[in-house]
Amino acid sequence: MNKIRIGLYGTNGHQIQRRLVDHPLGECVATAAFHNGALPEPLQQESRITHYATLDELLADERIDLVSLCSPRRRDQAQEAIRCLDAGKHVYAEKPCAMTEPDLDAIIATAHRTGKVFHEMAGTAFVQPYLAMRELVQAGTLGTVVQVLAQKSYPYHDRRPEDEDIDGGLLLQAGVHALRFIEHVAGIKVSEIWAVQTQLGNPGAPDPAAPGGLRMATSMMIRLVNGGVASVICNYLNPPAFGVWGNEHLRIFGTEGFVESVDGGARTRLVLNNEDRGPLGLSGGADYLDMFLASLGGSAPMPLALEDEVHPTRVLIRARADAMAR
Repeated sequence: MNKIRIGLYGTNGHQIQRRLVDHPLGECVATAAFHNGALPEPLQQESRITHYATLDELLADERIDLVSLCSPRRRDQAQEAIRCLDAGKHVYAEKPCAMTEPDLDAIIATAHRTGKVFHEMAGTAFVQPYLAMRELVQAGTLGTVVQVLAQKSYPYHDRRPEDEDIDGGLLLQAGVHALRFIEHVAGIKVSEIWAVQTQLGNPGAPDPAAPGGLRMATSMMIRLVNGGVASVICNYLNPPAFGVWGNEHLRIFGTEGFVESVDGGARTRLVLNNEDRGPLGLSGGADYLDMFLASLGGSAPMPLALEDEVHPTRVLIRARADAMAR
């Protein structure tokens, strides 16, 4: 099939430029809000890539099939996604794809209305060891999932913005991975969520009464749709000496045993009622961008329906509102 022609907008997040070097399914044909030096060297030499200043200029390029959004301000990204869809482009959006439920609903409605495909960069559950854990749950190995414990911890650095509108803030840009652990790996949707958060430990020492200061830690308590429960912590307190950027833990407890991944995926263990099976056997894994591009070519459907894919973002928007009200 012909390659999907991709425009890149913004570098605020996990933009996909490096993935597009000799990619078999997609190619970069344009950028906007994107300096040429951010491209990997092989793409800097590509004469087919046109560089624009604005999103409107990018959307006017009729060659583009799909726009990858890492918007300069995450608060603006939902409306920019809608503009892309209305311009006849598919969209692949950095998390959080939206910061309010009306904006999230508008993205979904616009995708349905235009017939264009929208996906969030939501591949957490499809890399190892989380894919193996997901497959165990789906196979019924753990029995009924009763409780989930999830942690997501990143280091603090002085480039983290105090204004959450720039990157979504701790709950929406880091916590979303933990919620995907629950919904996409453990396979149970969240029905209710409560959150508390703190600016304690913020080296910028913001006025706690001022809006928009960087939150350093949050704790969430969750009720699951099957009657089970879950707990989540996320923070910017991962020390450099830990050696792994994301200090992640996931434990899924079921009626037949538990499975866990700790220390950023470095150690796993499956324990059933009468058998300690030890570490998981890990092989394979899937890249979400690859799946998206393959689905556009008709090779295979995406593993998650859109509403299921973005539901962790939806419940975190609610959690953020709950935390802000306290």
